[in-house]
Amino acid sequence: MEIKILGSGCASCTMLYETTKQAIAEMGIDATVVKEEDIMKILEYNVMRTPAMVIDGKLVSSGRKLSLQEVKVMLSDNSK
Repeated sequence: MEIKILGSGCASCTMLYETTKQAIAEMGIDATVVKEEDIMKILEYNVMRTPAMVIDGKLVSSGRKLSLQEVKVMLSDNSK
């Protein structure tokens, strides 16, 4: 599984990145987490609000600070 956290490097984006890494560790998921800060690459996903999360090329969240539990649900829902 490849997970991208899209954002400019703001506190919310950094927090989502760290929360995602924590969720992966706790769930024992084999995944790669990438923090994407290049605005041109972020726009390729038609994201207008960050932080955003992309799982295996699919945008699953945009403009929301997700809790650890919400991230775990997103990972579970998109790991099938």
